[in-house]
Amino acid sequence: MNYTTIENAAAQHGIAIYGGFHGDKSDGLPSGHQTLLMLGPSTNFWTYFKTTPEYLKGQPDPIDRWSTRILNKLARDHSATPFLPFGSAPYAPFFSWALKTKRAWSSPVGMLVHDITGLMVSYRGALSLCGRLDLPATPKKPCSLCARPCLSACPVNALSAEHGYNTDVCHAHLSTPAGKTCVSEGCLARRACPVSTGANRTVEQSAHHMSYFHRSSV
Repeated sequence: MNYTTIENAAAQHGIAIYGGFHGDKSDGLPSGHQTLLMLGPSTNFWTYFKTTPEYLKGQPDPIDRWSTRILNKLARDHSATPFLPFGSAPYAPFFSWALKTKRAWSSPVGMLVHDITGLMVSYRGALSLCGRLDLPATPKKPCSLCARPCLSACPVNALSAEHGYNTDVCHAHLSTPAGKTCVSEGCLARRACPVSTGANRTVEQSAHHMSYFHRSSV
């Protein structure tokens, strides 16, 4: 078992490895495990996802249901333990895990920024493995050489490093005519990040996520 084997298997389901780290039980890994890989949508994810039963059947929370099915399959195929970023407590520490990969960092607006997908980073699951897999070299934080347009993109300043993400302010804006573009095309701050283009996020995909995000507040 190696990194490339899992990477190729995940790619068949529209998933990419967003990073990994070596850890142990103190990091939240099962006893005896040494490697955690974090998974998220690949650049062709939305095209692939629209062909899946979860999407075609039109049932609630299709991406979460799809993530559950695919993460469990990958775990079975590679003798791994799956973790999901949703569901009931106890919750897996996805935020701290992301930071440990050294491919995600706290951004100028507080939320995570990823080396490939920028502020569009979205983790769909993680796989914990017993073996100590060789991991690729990690890059530098992209924000260090960036003009940081994310800081001024949100029209209501709902995101900042000082106060974090004020979801109440965000939802209030999304409920107004002025917030219509954010709902239909995605968060302006996330879209302003130059690295976010690496996610290849379509307007349709962003609208899907925003519809679920904003629906949860009403």
